[in-house]
Amino acid sequence: MSAQDYICTVKSVRYLTPTVFELSFEVTKPFDFKGGQFISVVIPKAGPQGRDLRRAYSIASHAEKRPIELCVKRVEHGPGTAYMSELHPGENFSIYAPYGDFIYKPKHNKRVCFVATGTGVAPFRSMVFSKSFIEQPPISTFCLFGIRDESEIIYKEDFQNKSDIKWIPALSRPSSTWTGFKGRVTDYLRAFGSSWLETEYYLCGNGAMIQEVKEILKNNGVTKESMHQEIYYK
Repeated sequence: MSAQDYICTVKSVRYLTPTVFELSFEVTKPFDFKGGQFISVVIPKAGPQGRDLRRAYSIASHAEKRPIELCVKRVEHGPGTAYMSELHPGENFSIYAPYGDFIYKPKHNKRVCFVATGTGVAPFRSMVFSKSFIEQPPISTFCLFGIRDESEIIYKEDFQNKSDIKWIPALSRPSSTWTGFKGRVTDYLRAFGSSWLETEYYLCGNGAMIQEVKEILKNNGVTKESMHQEIYYK
């Protein structure tokens, strides 16, 4: 499945939190992808000497669903999010897609643990609705989602409404009324991690979190073959 260029038409823009929005779009020709893959959006004339830039965004919707959905966090002074946040329904933009090998790989007699921070949960939403995940599910699925506070929780219903997925938000700066886990995803793994060697780990989010989680897993005997990652930023 090699990457191709596509012209996309915006269908809707929906804010999930004050800083994260979901952009849905249609494409002008058939577009096949696998849950967990990403696209490269062309940012016109945003580079040196007016050259185009490209920015990568994970697909948040599953492969059989249309329109396609992206989950985008607004980054201050970021040319990609500045451009994407100004798009309106009916407007066009260009992409190259699909990219990436961060996809669900069914393993016999194995559990799956998704670990995400922020918009890193997007590819996992795409994965759990994928045909391969539904037809060849793991023994059990655990989704650990790290954010600062309650206002940053996204896609809660998509995970909570699936009875075969245990969804745990880990809040590092929760309000006084929060009754769930308080701390980072790494704190949770250190405190409650188990069945290390029977689990495939999928990690997506900031690079520092991913490196720390990998160290925890390595120290508990997990091999690198059982760690799959997508780093959003260093």
